[in-house]
Amino acid sequence: MFKNCAIMDEKALKEQITYMKEILNERQYRCYLGKTAISLGRGGLTKVARLSGASVNTVRKGIAEVKEPPSGIEKMQIRRTGGGRKSASKKYPNIEQAIEEIIDGKTYGDPEKVIHWTTQSLMSIAEKLRTGYGIEVSHTVVAGELRKMGYSKQLNQKMLQVGKAHPDRNAQFEYINRTAKEYLSEGEPVLSIDCKKKENLGNFKNNGHEYCHKKSPRKVLDHDFLIKELGSVAPYGVYDVDKNIGFVNLGLSHDTAEFAVNSIMQWWLHIGKETYPHAKRIYINCDGGGSNGSRLHLWKAQIAKFAEATGLEVHVSHFPPGTSKWNKIEHRLFCYISKTWAGQPLVDIETVIDLIGSTTTKQGLKVKCVLDTNDYPTGIKVSNDDFSRIDMERIGPFHDWNYIIRGFKKP
Repeated sequence: MFKNCAIMDEKALKEQITYMKEILNERQYRCYLGKTAISLGRGGLTKVARLSGASVNTVRKGIAEVKEPPSGIEKMQIRRTGGGRKSASKKYPNIEQAIEEIIDGKTYGDPEKVIHWTTQSLMSIAEKLRTGYGIEVSHTVVAGELRKMGYSKQLNQKMLQVGKAHPDRNAQFEYINRTAKEYLSEGEPVLSIDCKKKENLGNFKNNGHEYCHKKSPRKVLDHDFLIKELGSVAPYGVYDVDKNIGFVNLGLSHDTAEFAVNSIMQWWLHIGKETYPHAKRIYINCDGGGSNGSRLHLWKAQIAKFAEATGLEVHVSHFPPGTSKWNKIEHRLFCYISKTWAGQPLVDIETVIDLIGSTTTKQGLKVKCVLDTNDYPTGIKVSNDDFSRIDMERIGPFHDWNYIIRGFKKP
């Protein structure tokens, strides 16, 4: 059995470990883990610990027992059921409440996630538990309790809004969630859209790492100035919330409202029309600024053209000011594209398209990327007369943020 461990895939090995845990006593199981780690060779200890869920110290102890088996009375001893150190929560039933009190006021979160994080160090919390509550636990125990409570240590993020939050902020989030559920329940598309920041093409440094031969890193330019001959690209993303499918329209011109709506049109032609053959309406979530801004007449006029061309009723909801980080496309598509091309210079258009198209996740994300060579001039104005022809219904808790466009009014 042990001879085969080195050639077994992880799934099979994990199944074997799970089975052995059920039929062996504690000491036998520990020795089995140690023997398995030895048979795997280099890296076996950490691999066995990861697959079994046991600590590295437990596996290390098993290795030691395999190499030098105990004798005499010690050999016969097996811990009785329920033996061993009691968990912190059993020894100190009030530990969770105490931790909550210590970190109260030093936690952060956002309205769309049931996740919190604390800025206090584990050592600091453990010390305050000891001095303020008489709870003697190590910082590693504190880490385990925090994980069970849904906390994690995080880096700084640009999430805080300057000034006071808009009074309709929470009502708008509730409206978006409610409306999205309604559309999804009826099988209608719900899209999250935005334009990722422009990227200069060329042999420039791209933050991140890639595997190279030792002491042979890729050489890149020592500056990040735009190379006119190569230009830059504007990746406009359309993310299908229900299907977990991303679409990127790679523009070579300006990020305008016309470009934004054409990106939605390209999504419809390449993916949406086939995925939703019976769709009658579409729900779009986007930021309140940029090329898809809530106050842009050109954006609404272009959406009206899209509605006319596709026959779809377009329902648009904008996120409140200062909350663009909660646009789903940011953490379900763009962040994974950034990880895919991390450390790889975007030397040309083909490289960008290949990298974006190869982006995937364990959750099954699929991404299609197309090139948009159209020119999108800036400064286009929509007259008041033309704007008044748009068939638009303002709805929701804040009318500038929520509206339905059905095309243009009939003469």
